[in-house]
Amino acid sequence: MGDGRDLASAYNDDSVLFRVLRHLGWDSLADIGYYTLPTLPLVALTGPVPFQRRLARRSLALLDARPGQLVLDAGCGRGATTARLGAAGCRALGVDVQPAQIDQARRRFGDRARFAVADATALPREAAGIPLADGSFDRVHCLEAAFHFGHEGRRSFLDESFRLLRPGGRLVLVDVTSRTNRPIGSLDPSGLVRATWRFDDLEPCERYPRTASAAGFTTRRILDWTTPVLHRAALLCALFTGTASTRAGRRALCARWPGLRTLDAQDWDDVVAVVRAHRAIGRVTRYTAYVLDKPADGGTGAAR
Repeated sequence: MGDGRDLASAYNDDSVLFRVLRHLGWDSLADIGYYTLPTLPLVALTGPVPFQRRLARRSLALLDARPGQLVLDAGCGRGATTARLGAAGCRALGVDVQPAQIDQARRRFGDRARFAVADATALPREAAGIPLADGSFDRVHCLEAAFHFGHEGRRSFLDESFRLLRPGGRLVLVDVTSRTNRPIGSLDPSGLVRATWRFDDLEPCERYPRTASAAGFTTRRILDWTTPVLHRAALLCALFTGTASTRAGRRALCARWPGLRTLDAQDWDDVVAVVRAHRAIGRVTRYTAYVLDKPADGGTGAAR
């Protein structure tokens, strides 16, 4: 993948933010979540998991995958979305560059789907015993993973998806995008956000359809989920940092989520700093779902 960071070691306890998220309930899913205003107060009772599941359901619904279809879940992480596809009767293959995530996915969901360590931007000839031949898949799904790839990696992923899909197949790509071409480094001068999530840039939301078209896709739908995903998650983050900035608040958080008691004073200060660093980037980011179809006549795809 194109960002040059060690993504294979991301999403673990090396990051204080991910330690906190794990104690708050992040487990088989690692997406931001989809929040509605009436249910927002329930986060204090349930944690983020029901909202993460809601986002995954919405993303998979756009895929419109049918039983028996062969589906690639690119950047599958810990395998929950791949397993959901398998439970629906699809022949599901999840790939991710992180061996630890794939190991966890196999342990938990290996009876429902197949998993392999592979780079979605440069797929091997086969994975988990499944050939990745031209036109062999019915659907490709990528939820909240492509922002890691870098611009060239995202272009390669679109090309690979087009190659892999049969005529009439579909790619659903849900990603954190940018409202501007402004370099992300100017909005994250400390590098805290980029180091936490292991990315170097975000794709401008208007450029994605053009890049997809160059790969051969037809854009069927574009959905802006910025408010229910990013804006409402930002409200929760502001509430968390405000609470975590005082001793009394930290005690209250620890009473609700006892695992947070493992954090020391420096950990609390660090996680507050990381969450606050997201604010500047949050002002220019969007959260976008793209439904991209391969023409039934197969198209020609990008020149290679």
